[in-house]
Amino acid sequence: MEKLTKSPRLNHYLYQMELYSFYDVVNYLPYRYESFLPTVEKGLEDKQRVVLVGEIISFPKLVRSRKIDIVTFEFMTINRTYFKVVAYNRSYLVKNLLLKEKYTLVGSYSKKNNEINLVNIQKGVVEEKDALKALYHLPSGFQNYLFHNLVNKGLEELKGHIYSLVPYSYQNKYRLVSKEKALQFVHNPKNAEEIRQAYRYLKYEEALTFSLKNQIIQKQNKSLKKIKKEPIDLTSCEEFLKTLPYTLTEDQKLASQEIIEDMNQSSLMYRLLQGDVGTGKTLVCFMALFANYKRGDQGALMAPTDVLARQHYQNALKLFKDTKLRIALLLGSTPTSEKKQIYQDLEDGYIDLVIGTHALFTKSVQYSSLGLVIIDEQHRFGVNQRQKLLEKGDHADLLMMSATPIPRSLALSIYGDLAISTLTSFPNKARDVSTFIVNSEDEIIYKKCQESIDTGHKVYIVAPLIEYHEEGKYSAEGLFARFVLHFGKKVAILHGKMKNNEKEEVIEQFANGGIDILVSTQVIEVGVDIKKANLMIIYDASSFGLASLHQLRGRIGRSNEHADCFLTYDDEDEEAKEKLDILVKSNDGFEIAEKDLSMRGPGELTGLKQSGLPNFQFLNIVDDIKIFITARDDARKILADSNNKEFKYLISKCEKDILFNPVIKA
Repeated sequence: MEKLTKSPRLNHYLYQMELYSFYDVVNYLPYRYESFLPTVEKGLEDKQRVVLVGEIISFPKLVRSRKIDIVTFEFMTINRTYFKVVAYNRSYLVKNLLLKEKYTLVGSYSKKNNEINLVNIQKGVVEEKDALKALYHLPSGFQNYLFHNLVNKGLEELKGHIYSLVPYSYQNKYRLVSKEKALQFVHNPKNAEEIRQAYRYLKYEEALTFSLKNQIIQKQNKSLKKIKKEPIDLTSCEEFLKTLPYTLTEDQKLASQEIIEDMNQSSLMYRLLQGDVGTGKTLVCFMALFANYKRGDQGALMAPTDVLARQHYQNALKLFKDTKLRIALLLGSTPTSEKKQIYQDLEDGYIDLVIGTHALFTKSVQYSSLGLVIIDEQHRFGVNQRQKLLEKGDHADLLMMSATPIPRSLALSIYGDLAISTLTSFPNKARDVSTFIVNSEDEIIYKKCQESIDTGHKVYIVAPLIEYHEEGKYSAEGLFARFVLHFGKKVAILHGKMKNNEKEEVIEQFANGGIDILVSTQVIEVGVDIKKANLMIIYDASSFGLASLHQLRGRIGRSNEHADCFLTYDDEDEEAKEKLDILVKSNDGFEIAEKDLSMRGPGELTGLKQSGLPNFQFLNIVDDIKIFITARDDARKILADSNNKEFKYLISKCEKDILFNPVIKA
């Protein structure tokens, strides 16, 4: 990493943010802008953010109490409108503020008292060209102005070397500014129009390059052919279905049919199986693995965690107990001697189905005839990891599974020709889970925990962090200590830093032993299936994405009994509260996913890792879907005219990106 500043502390922050060069820095966007453009003073609404320019006309007064300092003064705007101003815990203002000097004041208007709750005040009149201030998501301790100075240094260093990937004919067609000008506008806008023009370019370029890479990969995939295989015996699949203790829903039957038809084709299967929590994706996946076994091929099922892999293994043993299908479990923690035997059996073709984690694609693993790869929670794996597993077979079929449902129209717009099977109905009935927002100190939390324990049920307590951190109030370790005081030995803790055997022991005790309350991090989001769990308390709920909260909530009510989920929230941010209200009002994963995505703004670089969707930097994939569709169609035209000199640089750049960091080559 090149040293971008002389400060080791700031360089460390940049490393944390994965910003290693000036190019990375200038592409890190503001999440919002603070406006210093004066507010129209007539007709102000209660709690409205206001910017006022004027003079202080009374000496600031300080009132001190044990808990708070209050500074008050009177302010007259240049339009001769009077306001009382109140500032909390800023006693220094008494000495710093001067009468008859011009100030620009930012605050929140109280209609009842005709007063301003001060947020910011600076001497002088902010010039129009500086009236929009870019604000960035930064680590605690990294001041906004320092990062903005670094951005401007980067823009100067890279002047003349920031190249537009959008071909000139398309820039001209859509009247787009250059990329260099777009980055200048987005970090140092003179007005709202410059921000709009910046994002028009940045969003279109991102949509165009993604679509082009996607289509190049799909073209490559379609050119691959499987070795000739015997058709799958559909009669034997139907016979297997009759042995199952479940009746498939119409969704499950259709998805199974679509998958088996794909597997019978000469071209490779690249299919996404998606569905809400509890819609029965696992059963469909086992149907595909049985069909693969009947055509004489090996199958591999890869899960993101040991816990989920073990659960799949136990389910497979039950479902296939009346067949001759031979199953193995391969994990990183599997004893060396056992691993060696599994390696040998896979290579000799003695194992028909192997279930595991990343261990499935290590160098030591060789398959006799890998025909089907299934990846559960596909977004949790890097593309290169998926590709490594696929390369273990001679052009194996691929089925990806995701429990975070994506609205079908949105998925088709983004992924184009990727085949999608969707499960929307529930095998038994939709889960009966009620969701509530409560204060973290509300007595109902302990009351509900006691009720659950008394009725023979289990409780999840979820924290956003493992250890205490100043930026996060609640940690698993802190909550564990708190609940032990109330419930003693009935409480256990689970998190990602624990050893695998420790995790397994805790889950076993929670499922079948004397542990009634499990304090955990997000590690339980997938793979933990405890039928007796009927209560979940998620602390600091606003720190999780909606999709994650819905996934976590899916851990309770799995026996079709009524369950309750409590989201703790102690702040006064109305926008964050509205986000949580979506979960109170809806249990529909598709609706929640769409609202979650629509709430993400440009510059939000995190969070989509849990959505099964690409992590776009500039695009909001719900609000900007029209841009995406336009760019997708343009990408098809560019690829069809690949010999055009104007397009060659863009196409070669995308091909190079695919080679070193493929998009969805899975």
